[in-house]
Order: sequence, then structure tokens, then C-alpha cells
Amino acid sequence: MPEIKFCNVCGGQIHYQQPEGDNADRAVCSQCGHIHYENPKIVNACIIEHEGKILLGKRTIPPREGFWNVPAGFMENGESTRAGARREVREEVCAEIADMQLFGVYNIIQRNQVHVYFRGHLKGTHYAAGAETSEVKLFAPDEIPWEQIAFPVGITAMKRYVEEMKSGEFTIIEDDIIIDYEMLKKFS
Repeated sequence: MPEIKFCNVCGGQIHYQQPEGDNADRAVCSQCGHIHYENPKIVNACIIEHEGKILLGKRTIPPREGFWNVPAGFMENGESTRAGARREVREEVCAEIADMQLFGVYNIIQRNQVHVYFRGHLKGTHYAAGAETSEVKLFAPDEIPWEQIAFPVGITAMKRYVEEMKSGEFTIIEDDIIIDYEMLKKFS
């Protein structure tokens, strides 16, 4: 993760140090003393089912351009995780979702990310490629191109979803996704 170099309050140079009463090194401005806390990024995602199939979009942007993924992206300021997931669905696959439920929270420690996965059903039958997607397709569970799925967290969440589809009993989990450093290079 890139280090902060300059203060966004006064423009002063940043030094990493442990502020009094804190237990970790923080980005502290050498001029005004402002502490810049660095926090994980939140990614919202949604697994969309329609008639027993899962809707995936092929990415047109890095990282992992040309690979399939469920609609997902970074949360924006001023929105909830649920609203962010709905926005990503509209932006990436031009669809609306019904019966949206929390499915899982996945911590990716090495990437300083928290992925919040929802599940739901396609509202109506309309979907299309959005600005960041070249193709959108419904895949039966046995047709999902696992070797062409963009990210390990997507593989983990969708494999669990496909398994739970069999019974119709869906759980909500919180889990850590551990990625080895060689795999991290592949997904950079």
C-alpha cells in the first residue's frame, strides 16, 4: 500500500510515528500534527441468480481485464454497503436486483480490503453490458468458467453460493481470505 507523503490539511510532509496514547505507527503531519488514519477499503458485490443461473460480467478494466466477475466495486462516500452493491449492479450489468440479502463478509488482509457480498434475484429479465463490462451472461452452476473468474474472493463466494443453492438454505458468514504472495502478483 502506498504511503502518505503529504498532509491533505496543510500540505506538510508526513512522518510515520506512533502518536502518544496510540499503539501503531500513523501518518502524522510534521507541520500541523494532523493524524491521517489509513483504513481498509470496502468492496460491495452481489451474486445475482435468475432461473437457477448466476449473472456474470466480463471486465473491461484492470485489474483482471477480460475475466468474469459478479458485479462488484469500491464503496463510495455517502452510501451504504447495500446501496453500493445496487449501484454496482446497475453500472456493470445494467440490471436491478430483488430480494437482496447479505451473504458474506470477506476480509482480505493482504489487500487491506473488506468485501461485502449480497445475494439476490434479477428483477425482471433485463441485463446488459455496462461501461466497465464487455459481455454479460447467465451461467448454470456447472457452466461457470472458474479458471476465468477475476478474483479469489469471487471464486470463494460463488462456490459457497453454488453449494448452498442445492438446498436453498443460505447462510451468512464472515471469513478471512488468505492469498499467498505469488498469487497476489497474479491478481495485481
